[in-house]
Amino acid sequence: MTRIAVIQMPPVLLDREATIERAKTLVTEAADSGAGLVVFPETFIAGYPSWIWRLRPGTDAMLGQELHARLWYSAVDIGRGDLSGLQQAARAHGIVIVCGMNEKSRSPSLGTLYNTVVIIDEQGDLLHRHRKLMPTNPERMVWGLGDASGLGTVTTSAGVIGCLICWENYMPLARYALYERGLEMLVVPTYDSGCAWLESMGHIAREGRCWVVSAGTALHASDMPEDMPGRDELFADSGDWINAGDSAVFAPDGSCAAGPMHEQHGVLYADTDIEQVYTARKAFDVCGHYARPDIFSLHLADPLQRPG
Repeated sequence: MTRIAVIQMPPVLLDREATIERAKTLVTEAADSGAGLVVFPETFIAGYPSWIWRLRPGTDAMLGQELHARLWYSAVDIGRGDLSGLQQAARAHGIVIVCGMNEKSRSPSLGTLYNTVVIIDEQGDLLHRHRKLMPTNPERMVWGLGDASGLGTVTTSAGVIGCLICWENYMPLARYALYERGLEMLVVPTYDSGCAWLESMGHIAREGRCWVVSAGTALHASDMPEDMPGRDELFADSGDWINAGDSAVFAPDGSCAAGPMHEQHGVLYADTDIEQVYTARKAFDVCGHYARPDIFSLHLADPLQRPG
């Protein structure tokens, strides 16, 4: 049995160091509450660029460039050791951490950002890095495309974990790539929310007969920094809540085990039992007795790799 802590708290938007300090505090709180796994939402470090859904093409080009520059400077450089504080927190508390971030990579170019999620084990080792395969709509003006090197699973004290980010979960072959690698728990950092999204999460749990942890982004108007370019113009009509969050945890039979946490900041806790995965797969095992390998097969273009 593993207790999961799903963090539905805002980052210190566009401030990497302050966001990591906040994450470390939240990890401590989760560990003190008995959690063995703590999950942060999509691009928690240092924030989802919600302005991209509001910028006007052409008209707001200069504003968009200014905002992107702020996002780039607040992004994580794994090779530089930017995650060392979070790794130390995982080791100090013996807890597994899954965290979304804006990542800038030294290869092939520091100029490209990626929407990335990492898994850090209880020894503080970086086990896994996955970059979002297909950014959605205006997200393609922010992030580069990920590849198959992150379409894998890793074994942790919380189970065999894999990650897909937001609308990647609507890609059937991406899901199957994880299913056939022994997935027991799908962790989903996301910006999406609402009934349709939650219904999809329940379906995926039922399809994969796995635990599904949807870590949503709850963003309040007060979370936007005062010095953010275009803040008042872009979010003048947004109301109090820019994004609702709706974090939730689904059991392998598709039922909702915790949440959704709607329009609030906080931590959602759920107790998970991996044995339920194999009980559920007695009736339906998508990569086992319910598969037809004589008819269907999946080929990934790139070999699986662990982050260096």
